Amino acid sequence: MNPHSAATPVRRRVLTGLGGGTALALAPAGASAASASRTASAAQATALATATATTDPALHLLRRATFGPTPALLAEVRAAGTTGWLDAQLAPLTQVSDTAMEAVLARWPSLGWKTWQVRERLPQFGSWDVMFDLLESHLARALFSRRQLFETAVDLWTNHLVVPVPSSEVWDNAHLFQRDVIRKHALGRYSDMLNAAARHPAMLKVLDNADSHKKAPNENYGRELLELHTVGVGGYTEVDVKMSALALTGLGVDSESGLYSYKPQRRFVGAVKVMGWSHANTSAEGGDAVVTSYLNYLATHPATANRIATKLAVRYVSDTPPSTLVTKLAQAYLANGTAIAPVLRVLFLSPEFAASAGQKVRTPYEDALASIRILGLRPEPAPAPGESDLRDLLWYTGTFGQAPMGWPAPNGYPDVATAWGGASGTVNRWNFHLGLAGNWTLKAMTRPDVTSLVPSPLPTTYAALVDALAATLLLTLTTAQRDAICRFVDHAPTDVLKAGSAAVTWRLPSIVALLLDSPNFATR
Repeated sequence: MNPHSAATPVRRRVLTGLGGGTALALAPAGASAASASRTASAAQATALATATATTDPALHLLRRATFGPTPALLAEVRAAGTTGWLDAQLAPLTQVSDTAMEAVLARWPSLGWKTWQVRERLPQFGSWDVMFDLLESHLARALFSRRQLFETAVDLWTNHLVVPVPSSEVWDNAHLFQRDVIRKHALGRYSDMLNAAARHPAMLKVLDNADSHKKAPNENYGRELLELHTVGVGGYTEVDVKMSALALTGLGVDSESGLYSYKPQRRFVGAVKVMGWSHANTSAEGGDAVVTSYLNYLATHPATANRIATKLAVRYVSDTPPSTLVTKLAQAYLANGTAIAPVLRVLFLSPEFAASAGQKVRTPYEDALASIRILGLRPEPAPAPGESDLRDLLWYTGTFGQAPMGWPAPNGYPDVATAWGGASGTVNRWNFHLGLAGNWTLKAMTRPDVTSLVPSPLPTTYAALVDALAATLLLTLTTAQRDAICRFVDHAPTDVLKAGSAAVTWRLPSIVALLLDSPNFATR
């Protein structure tokens, strides 16, 4: 399906009323792009400054530990208790049944293919079909899996050990990198994930170690391993980078099978020293074990502990997390042998997390997923290959600037609010909200009609209607925000609402979209 043909012309909504309490305005579709961009930028700046924080601990947990709360999920957390729900989410394979998601995953049998099977079964060498299956399944899991905390961790590590998809370098193995490196270890030990990544053809190709040789060592992976995957900038020297590259020689890819292959003929032999780690490295045949020693040293280095702790705290707590929390998380990381689940438990049960409500803003990708989840969309009936709403959603996230696995550089997408303040992306998200609410976007997915959001009996005033819709969407509005939406439909807040009025018929999708446009919904 072509998203362009499925879209319905919409009006750009300017949310100054929702953000700062001033008049709500509409920019017609024919308005100049520059004017719309300036207005959107100002609106978003105001919105981020006025986002309201929830005082509900269950809702706060769900905004951070999932890709968007739903009323059903909120009820589940209240029934289990926040700690009980969290503990189950930290042991998802044994504690959280996900049979419906497993049934959906059966749509992509290619995700179980080995590298040689991809090469053998696809009609054209270098085909991107399996990579698109991977991306669709990644979106589906984020949207529909009951193992939500696990899926947020998968997304975090995907954005940490970056393998860009789609890419011709990984056309036959990117799905296996996700399965055997990221998903296998997302809540396990980071040292195991690091070792698995270092021996996966996808990482070795993307960062050029597959071509590294003792006579001409390639420094790319050796540098990124230090700078991005472990200790971070400032903890090493250029000499360390050169030694890091030598320490990784021999890790390669078999050209015929496409599998990891240790190649002793390429291995540098001789003493190697990086930071506080050293090894005699006396034989080419023993190089693989030397690499394990090196990677384990880096994984358990205090600087790596601090870096991983900071990354987790930025994702789940604040753009500028408290140093007290980072210290606690780093200590938990080292005390638990680099295991991630215990660190996350400390994080979510910490007073710093409890105090952080309102301190994170959803990225465009998260905003799209949360919108779909709160409106109750479910997987469409089995579509034809390449024709699914998930493929369309992949396109939409690209227009927001954040398609999954789409960051081309090894440093990953930024996870701070200031990185996502562009006017174009904001307007695209607003129009996406309206398309979802009006059932013009992702039309093949099953969903309740938007009128199901209107309570029965019908609220008596326009103010009561807006408040009720906001509550259903798990939002709390300020009086100024509520009144701005009432004025948008040309009524005072106290006006009597009648059955069949525009606000509960043809203008209802616009009201719902405005609520999704609000800073309250943008808050992670």
